[in-house]
Amino acid sequence: MSNEGPRKFHILPKIINGGIAGIAGVTCIFPLDLIKTRLQNQQIGPDGEMMYKNIIDAFRKTFKAEGFFGMYRGSAVNIILITPEKAVKLTANDYFRFRLTTADGRLPLINQMFAGAFAGAFQIIVTTPMELLKIQMQDAGRIAAQAKAKGQAVELPSTTSIIQKLLQERGILGLYRGLEATALRDVTFSALYFPLFAALNALGPRRDDGSGEAVLWCSFLAGLTAGSATAFIVTPLDVIKTRLQLIDKGIGEEEFSGIMDCAVKTFETEGVRAFFKGGLCRVMVVAPLFAIAQMFYFLGIGERICGIKH
Repeated sequence: MSNEGPRKFHILPKIINGGIAGIAGVTCIFPLDLIKTRLQNQQIGPDGEMMYKNIIDAFRKTFKAEGFFGMYRGSAVNIILITPEKAVKLTANDYFRFRLTTADGRLPLINQMFAGAFAGAFQIIVTTPMELLKIQMQDAGRIAAQAKAKGQAVELPSTTSIIQKLLQERGILGLYRGLEATALRDVTFSALYFPLFAALNALGPRRDDGSGEAVLWCSFLAGLTAGSATAFIVTPLDVIKTRLQLIDKGIGEEEFSGIMDCAVKTFETEGVRAFFKGGLCRVMVVAPLFAIAQMFYFLGIGERICGIKH
């Protein structure tokens, strides 16, 4: 315990740090996220045909068909919404860890998991519409290419047209398509990720600025390791969420009515391996995203802006 009085939780600098962390992370990894979405959404055709064979093939075909800026299709809405999303996620985890710490300064593992789970539950308010819009934009190129191969023409949608269509057809709740699946993925991920990150981050050397925080390279490596492990574990939940949120399916692709329907149909038509589609790509997305985000989060930019000692 500190001799300077009771600990305080300053929420504003945490929110600023989370927002900066989200923007930095997403800007770096977005092309990989686009490839992950396309790999997860493609279904095996009746003759066993697939548009993309693997990550490299998907990168090559996407870049050839859509160019450099096509690799960032849907990034604008993601960068705009990732600011509040990461701010909510990282700040909420810190807040609940603060509240769930016992009087003698301990934070049992179960409390850490609850703090992470609560953070994951809070973030879906922003995550669900963000992911919904991002997925439509990211997968539009795959669907257009598939239609072109069949001699059909498909107009690539804009973010505005997607929002207008959803609001006209389903109201504001249309933006929360796949809410349950998003909650299942994000609550599970956060309950596992944050305790693992905290344990790994605690192993490294401390900074010499009196903050008690780990050195930045340690936070980066802890985020990378915890993000890799947790991302792979929850990949099946991410596949289900991604497929449920895709509004316009490709030619001959299955429609799903809910989580169980998606899980059963995917297993029956594509087998267990389908639940790990884009798994390596997801690890390549989430691991550096959280490594970069955690490093920026602990830089203390928000504290300096607000004039608070880090």
